[in-house]
Amino acid sequence: MDPILTDNLIKLGMAVVVGGLIGAEREYQDKAAGFRTIILITVGSTLFTILSLTLDPGNTQTRIAANIVTGIGFLGAGAIIREHGKIGGLTTAATIWLSAALGMGIGAGELAFVMASTGVVLIVLFFFPLVERRIDRIREARTYKVVIGFGNAKGIEKIQQALEECSLKAVESHQQKTESAITSTWQVIGSPKNQKKFVEMLMKDESVKEFDY
Repeated sequence: MDPILTDNLIKLGMAVVVGGLIGAEREYQDKAAGFRTIILITVGSTLFTILSLTLDPGNTQTRIAANIVTGIGFLGAGAIIREHGKIGGLTTAATIWLSAALGMGIGAGELAFVMASTGVVLIVLFFFPLVERRIDRIREARTYKVVIGFGNAKGIEKIQQALEECSLKAVESHQQKTESAITSTWQVIGSPKNQKKFVEMLMKDESVKEFDY
């Protein structure tokens, strides 16, 4: 068998293994880009890099590989969503971007370095969430949207007092007035326990017509 073909098949197999390891974690977390998606991204970037080096052996041989970085950005952007005042999917988007980088490394023949990088990535994905959960128990950021009756002039002051009583810090606030109501948006930082206390206070406040976060 042609040694070049054998080398490329080894790279292709390694791309499947590396993409499978990272994709398995994303699949376990039930993320949008799961097992098969990450494998295909890794294999695809590997093939693009191999073909880039093979088809264009001159000084511009990196042109195809360079466009992988641009193209994968559009795929990663599709994984980012906004829900309940928070941005989600950033880790999945970063994983997509990183999987393409690992595939490029495999295609370029940097197999040992890619394996070491894969180990680091798996440590970040599996063990760093434990650190994140500890941080989240201490501090959490939320965005509240509160609607109060138009005739209640002291409604905004009551919300500010409730935030102070719950030891929550309002980073930013906006108010919008209509003919029937005043809508205020609050970006708040504090412990989950105090956030829960604040929600309970809003639930009991009769001047609050509706709210969500």
